[in-house]
Amino acid sequence: MITEWLRKIKRWIGEAQQELFLASIVFLAGLLSFGLGRLSAEWPDGGGIVIESAETGPIAGPSASDPAVRGQAAVGAAIDTGMAGGAYVASQSGAAYHLPHCPGAKQIKAENRVWFQTKAEAERAGYRPAANCPGL
Repeated sequence: MITEWLRKIKRWIGEAQQELFLASIVFLAGLLSFGLGRLSAEWPDGGGIVIESAETGPIAGPSASDPAVRGQAAVGAAIDTGMAGGAYVASQSGAAYHLPHCPGAKQIKAENRVWFQTKAEAERAGYRPAANCPGL
């Protein structure tokens, strides 16, 4: 009985060899695309970020989701004076807060930036997490 099933499977593989090869290629291409997409979400600028703080200067880091990078860069909640002043940023006229490397944060004019050290600070000030910012 088992040998009969094995013969049927071998015959089916022999008949569908081209289709199986094509399906394997499509599957592997999809898997590769997914993996590359996940990597680009991790490092949107292609390999890390640099956060500037008035007290510490430029801090290079592997990712904005790294707590050590956020902690070193955080100086407190304040309106921006040209240098980054915290781990989270929002617009004075907006409703959402962002990580400094997020696309929405990059669109906020320097004079309109409000910086927060923690998520709790931003939420107490009436801001919500940005929906398009990975890691919030």
